[in-house]
Amino acid sequence: MNNIAWNEILPVIVSILIIIAIAILRRFSETFAAIVAVMPINIPLGMWIIYAAEADKTSALANFSEALLLNFFPTVLFMLVAWQMSRAGYQLVPIILAGYGVWAVGIMGVFWLRSQFGL
Repeated sequence: MNNIAWNEILPVIVSILIIIAIAILRRFSETFAAIVAVMPINIPLGMWIIYAAEADKTSALANFSEALLLNFFPTVLFMLVAWQMSRAGYQLVPIILAGYGVWAVGIMGVFWLRSQFGL
């Protein structure tokens, strides 16, 4: 029998548990559920996966952290679009589609900036 690669499986299990926790918390407090939803949970999980997989852990974590910082801005754009569209009365699917559309444009902008300035 093959050995289970817990360093790869455990972050996925933790992510699933977090999603379940958000669904449960929403019943008690939408504010608390929103706080849990935006907690930097996936960041440490990603760092954990990178740390476990790379030989040069320090360099890998530094590069990953830099990429996280740069790629955070399109996520903020997604949240701004979602907020404004929900305030305007749009339904969930158009909000998500527009949010991801703006996010994709933002990611393209990040790639362009990286290519222009060597980031």
